Amino acid sequence: MFTATQTSKSQFLDKARIAREERKGYKEKERAATQIQALVRRFLCRCRLQREIRKEVDDFIAVSDAGSTKRNALSIFKIARKLLFILSKEDKLRFEKLCRIILSSMDVENEPKVSLNQAVWYVSLALSKDLTIPWLKQIKDVLWVSCEFLKKLKPDILQDNKLVTLHLTMLITFTDTSTWKIIRGKGEALKPALNRICENIMGHLNQKGFYSVLQILLTNGLARSRPSLSKGTLTAIFTLSLRPVVAAHFSDNLLRSFLLHIMSVPAFISHLNTLTPDCMVTMQTHDLFRKFVLFLSREEQCLDICVCLEGSHTLCLLGNLIQLGYFNVKVLEQEAGHFVKDLTDMLSYCQRYVSQKKSNLTHWHPVLGWFSQTVDYGLNESMPLVTKQLQCLWGVPVICTLFCDVLSKKLETQDPTPPPPPQPSSLQNNLPVKNLFKRAFQKSASVRNILKPVGGKRVDSAEVQKVCSICVLYQTALTTLTQIRLQILTGLTYLDELLPKLWAFICELGPQGGLRLFMECLNNDTEESKQLLAMLMLFCDCSRHLITILDDIEVYEEQISFKMEELVTISSFLNTFVYKMIWDGILENAKGEKLDLFHSVHGWLMVLYERDCRRRFTPEDHWLRKDLKPSLLFQELEKGKRRAQLLLQYIPHVIPHKNRVLLFRNIVTKEKETLGLVETSSASPHVTHITIRRSRMLEDGYDQLRRLPVNSIKGVIRVKFVNDLGVDEAGIDQDGVFKEFLEEIIKKVFNPALNLFKTTSGNERLYPSPTSSIHENHLQLFEFVGKMLGKAMYEGIVVDVPFASFFLSQVLGHHHSTFYSSIDELPSLDSEFYKNLTSIKRYDGDVSDLGLTLSYDEEVMGQLVCHELIPGGKTMPVTNENKISYIHLMAHFRMHTQIKEQTAAFIRGFRSIINPEWLHMFSTPEVQRLISGDNAEIDLDDLKKHTVYYGGFHSSHRVILWLWDILSSDFSPEERAMFLKFVTSCSRPPLLGFAYLKPPFSIRCVEVSDDQDTGDTLGSVLRGFFTIRKKEPGGRLPTSSTCFNLLKLPNYSKKSILRDKLRYAISMNTGFELS
Repeated sequence: MFTATQTSKSQFLDKARIAREERKGYKEKERAATQIQALVRRFLCRCRLQREIRKEVDDFIAVSDAGSTKRNALSIFKIARKLLFILSKEDKLRFEKLCRIILSSMDVENEPKVSLNQAVWYVSLALSKDLTIPWLKQIKDVLWVSCEFLKKLKPDILQDNKLVTLHLTMLITFTDTSTWKIIRGKGEALKPALNRICENIMGHLNQKGFYSVLQILLTNGLARSRPSLSKGTLTAIFTLSLRPVVAAHFSDNLLRSFLLHIMSVPAFISHLNTLTPDCMVTMQTHDLFRKFVLFLSREEQCLDICVCLEGSHTLCLLGNLIQLGYFNVKVLEQEAGHFVKDLTDMLSYCQRYVSQKKSNLTHWHPVLGWFSQTVDYGLNESMPLVTKQLQCLWGVPVICTLFCDVLSKKLETQDPTPPPPPQPSSLQNNLPVKNLFKRAFQKSASVRNILKPVGGKRVDSAEVQKVCSICVLYQTALTTLTQIRLQILTGLTYLDELLPKLWAFICELGPQGGLRLFMECLNNDTEESKQLLAMLMLFCDCSRHLITILDDIEVYEEQISFKMEELVTISSFLNTFVYKMIWDGILENAKGEKLDLFHSVHGWLMVLYERDCRRRFTPEDHWLRKDLKPSLLFQELEKGKRRAQLLLQYIPHVIPHKNRVLLFRNIVTKEKETLGLVETSSASPHVTHITIRRSRMLEDGYDQLRRLPVNSIKGVIRVKFVNDLGVDEAGIDQDGVFKEFLEEIIKKVFNPALNLFKTTSGNERLYPSPTSSIHENHLQLFEFVGKMLGKAMYEGIVVDVPFASFFLSQVLGHHHSTFYSSIDELPSLDSEFYKNLTSIKRYDGDVSDLGLTLSYDEEVMGQLVCHELIPGGKTMPVTNENKISYIHLMAHFRMHTQIKEQTAAFIRGFRSIINPEWLHMFSTPEVQRLISGDNAEIDLDDLKKHTVYYGGFHSSHRVILWLWDILSSDFSPEERAMFLKFVTSCSRPPLLGFAYLKPPFSIRCVEVSDDQDTGDTLGSVLRGFFTIRKKEPGGRLPTSSTCFNLLKLPNYSKKSILRDKLRYAISMNTGFELS
């Protein structure tokens, strides 16, 4: 029974709970239904009200459009208030018509004196005590709605353009009282009060973001190659943007807004100057340029602007400021200091984000390069115009204004001072660097006063500080505006007198001038030192660019910008500066600005050095450092000292040439030891044997050597010759026969008749033939030739192969250098062609009259072939605008493009034997000397000292004494060279002297002709020693074995016979026989 009672109680409670939840659910449904009904009723009511209001507005507009009567201001106010209450996207047209009605009311000429209810001018409501505040709120709302519409409109669309004009007219009308006819109707007494109303309206708009609206509108209309804003529209926007600034008496806040939103619009000033010159007059009237410059001269304000704008827009602001300064030269002159500081600060801010390479954090900018801030790609279309604005900074007016202190110096000439009496050579070797300068001046017939680094100008003077700050500006521009760097350099070098006068200014700095001051600056981290080094860096960058783009005629004959004596002085200064930076250990720890400075100075130095290598303008031993001992340098290189390695890397020319050749030979020897190619007591090197038919020497050599591994070619190769009958020739190759084989191979492949190589016109130097493809395997042949030449250099065998310097430059990789210029190398290919091309550069008339195109015609195998220098070049005429490009393209085609494949194959073979890094310490002419020997006169004493005698001859033998006497007294230098070629196959002595001639120079006494000669015997040696002759050898000629550097000399009875026979033999060149 107890259990039954519990069960019924539980059921009862469950039923009560369910009933309670149902009642609660019903109540919630009722409440939700009530809310939904309220929302629906409210929505329907709102829709009904909106329909009624829209109908009322439409009726109002319809009556107004009919034009029968002018609506009074109060009715406009009331209908506007209703429209603003319900305004949405679908009311866009109604709002436009309302604006037109309001503007129409403001155009009524004479409003009769009527009551407020009948007033027509919309603005007249502002005079009512009851309606002033509501009207003011309404006009603010109306104008801001206009602003909102302006943000979305596209001025390049015709319909939108009309709407832009409408909304701008609204803003123009109600932000200034000048067009309000009520003032004329009611009197001037109202003007102050109405002006305050306008100021109130402008203040409200500014708070809402008025300048942002104008910026969007300007950007939409101007950030393109062709502006879509009309003259009237642009004038209206400019007027609107200037009104708040003028009203606030050019307060900092309004100037900041104007700079941030208006002056940062791409090419704003450029478009303003083109479309509305009157606006530019307004800017000058208000002296806005000065106000901008002074505002930005405060560091915190400038930084704030830069941070807000970021990179792309900061660049646009820079462009507008620069162009504004370009148009206001007088103000620029007065505010030059502040202007320079402002631009430097803004460029420095941008520079923080300029990156040297692409990464996940960088974006590409057409002016800044890789940039680590967000880039607005919408501005890219307007970047050419912005670049044009930036170009004003290095335009002549701005350069002349900023560098007025430097350019005001006079480059007068003084009468040449008579040269001092010659000093003994021992004293000259000990002259300090300062006297190097003096010697350069004494060579000139008419020398500028500015050449000497006299010093005397205090570096803390206002003039020096000003020039330094200007140099810092341009140097910052060069490192920030990376994609237009060449344009900046070209602009800075346009005035021929700027760089010489800047050098004159540098020479006057410090107590003594020149070098010492800048070396001290390197050891100081003061701001003053940094500015002085920036000046030097700018001078070097600009001068390097100038000399690179000038041709030889402009440098040597016309001497544009720099006299030759100045270049001697400057090169000595640069050489010493770079040497000190390296040898004093400054470069080892250099970072940032110091490292950039080093590269600038070194770059200018190397341009001068390479120009001097090509065509000498400096005195003998000008580039050598007398205070550098080669023995000390080599010791430090052995120990791996960093400064010695850097010296060899950057300025090897300060080391005497012979010491560098010795270093090269040591490097080769070390590699041979490493590869096991040198005979040792414990091991012998691997020997490669080849058999060569004399009648097919090139073919057999090519077939047997081209497949050999590189290390085998570098190693010992033994050659056995087979004569025409198929019989092995006598003789054992101990390097001599291989030398003959190598010389013969090289002689054959470089013979122009084979058409692998051609000779230049004039000096007959060798370069690859553009038509070498007539040989089926010509590229493999070029690679083989490169290996053979590399082998000759590797073994120290000199071969008489004169290369064209442009080709040798490519072999050395100089054409990849930033200092390389194709046009400078062109004379080494064809001097006449070079003159013709440079005459086009100097042509004063219209080049298009010459009928040239961007193509090159040449006759190949009897057919005329047209080569386009660029795609479609044969249809593109050469004009005054592209003639410089044409000259460089033509030079590049003749020296590179035409022989690109042949050169690449030759280099591939050559570099497989000779590591290109080994040759970095040599200039192009020096490498030619490395290949072909020294072009100095033969040192007979050195030759005598290192001559080996055979067959009974000795140094005191009568015939030997006659021989040396004939060579020294009777033979001319040309005949001595012919004698050396007769014996060794090369007319030039080895670079390091005859001690390094392998095999050594030898003279052997012979009794019989070569075909009967069986070598030395005891009898022949004794007869030779005691001058006993079997028979008179007067009828026989001296002969030679060039493979062994061996002269075979009969035992003549008279000196005159020896002289005549030797002279005849060398003139007939009867060498190349195998002993």
